[in-house]
Amino acid sequence: MFESIYQADLRLLMWCQKSRFYPQFIAFIRAISRTGDGYLQVLFPLLYLLVNPIQGAAFFQLAITAYALERPLYFVLKNILKRRRPPDVVPAFTSIIHASDKFSFPSGHTMAAFLLAGLAVATIGLAACGLYLWAIAVAISRVILGVHFPTDIIAGATLGSLVAYLMVVV
Repeated sequence: MFESIYQADLRLLMWCQKSRFYPQFIAFIRAISRTGDGYLQVLFPLLYLLVNPIQGAAFFQLAITAYALERPLYFVLKNILKRRRPPDVVPAFTSIIHASDKFSFPSGHTMAAFLLAGLAVATIGLAACGLYLWAIAVAISRVILGVHFPTDIIAGATLGSLVAYLMVVV
């Protein structure tokens, strides 16, 4: 079973490699990926706090607490599972960008993006649904750039959504 998942992972990764022939597209994908570096996860709660001080303060506190749980979870999983990145395991494959660490599972960019989207939709409502489109774009960008396998971003999206759900429900 795991071998077939890996083969599907590999096929999709190699299919994404075809996009490298389109420089404007890759520049756009790099820009999207950079929005997942953590800036929006800080900027969005701060802007919401400025626009709506009462509800924004509650959201800001929720986001701080959620990321205080999510970041250590991400770090522990990544360093226990130690899944190597695509360029390290796929012969003749190179990534477009240099990853900040050695391991790929789960995708931290994706996990953090889905956490923000989940928190925002759960507390703000449908007006924040656009953040899910952004989170999906960040996730896909990581595969296109060659630093993650598709299952890395699926795990990141699932874990980020789960942490958001637990933070809102509990």
